[in-house]
Amino acid sequence: MSATLAAGGPTADATAGWRGRLAIDYRRDGDRTVSHDVHEGPLRVLQRLYPEGPGICHHVLVHPPGGLVAGDELDVTVQLAPGSHAVLTTPGAARFYRSTGAPAVQQVTARLADGARLEWLPLETIAYRGCQAHNRLRFELAPGAQILGWDMLALGLPAAGEPFDSGVVEQRLEWPGVWLERGRIAAADTALLQSPLGLAGHGVLATLWWASGSPLGTAQRDALLDSARARFAEHPALAGHAGVSALDARLVVARVLAHRVEPVFTLWRAVREQWRTLGWGLRGEAPRIWRT
Repeated sequence: MSATLAAGGPTADATAGWRGRLAIDYRRDGDRTVSHDVHEGPLRVLQRLYPEGPGICHHVLVHPPGGLVAGDELDVTVQLAPGSHAVLTTPGAARFYRSTGAPAVQQVTARLADGARLEWLPLETIAYRGCQAHNRLRFELAPGAQILGWDMLALGLPAAGEPFDSGVVEQRLEWPGVWLERGRIAAADTALLQSPLGLAGHGVLATLWWASGSPLGTAQRDALLDSARARFAEHPALAGHAGVSALDARLVVARVLAHRVEPVFTLWRAVREQWRTLGWGLRGEAPRIWRT
């Protein structure tokens, strides 16, 4: 079910940019996870799909303009009622283009009630040369709620001869009271980008996490850690730049540095499949959009 608040479009002041807002509410209706969404401006959600049965709703978020420039803002809010389970992804990369004015902002807020499950699985975010980008994700978990999510950031387009040699990206991942990561990646900060103590010349940095509103049991936490390490070992080109740790009794976080997105995506899919089985007893059903 979908509703539109406003048609959206360019404002009189071009520096104000586009405003796209999307709110999705998931709830259980018998054995089915159903949704209601409201959107404003150039941000949409496609028809819900149920490749795993009625209990798990798969959705694809679409931003028709395809990228963000100075002053653009995308704001996604996701609410999950008790017992609902949603899988959210995107059809392609999010793109922060070169900006000469205000920063472009992409922010996602997810709130999960007791027993809800969310899989936040967007494709990569590309920071183009000269961008001014703010990329933010915040989630709130009630006891018994769980989220499996990832974030993949690619700096520049090295394969196309367009390095990230100017611009700034600010990243923020937040679970209030439990986990907060803030990073500022400036192209001029060569110590950060090139130093062995920083990114060591890698242009792709990615984070994957399993977060639970209630403490994980020791056996389950160790199983998540061990399975991620086993998947790293199967990808030797990345293994030396990947790691996983339990930052809290409720949180397991994996990270990797790479030169290209594709091997990271392959690795994260493999870890997700294992974590789904270990945590929820589910197969690693991939969103259909990944096969198109």
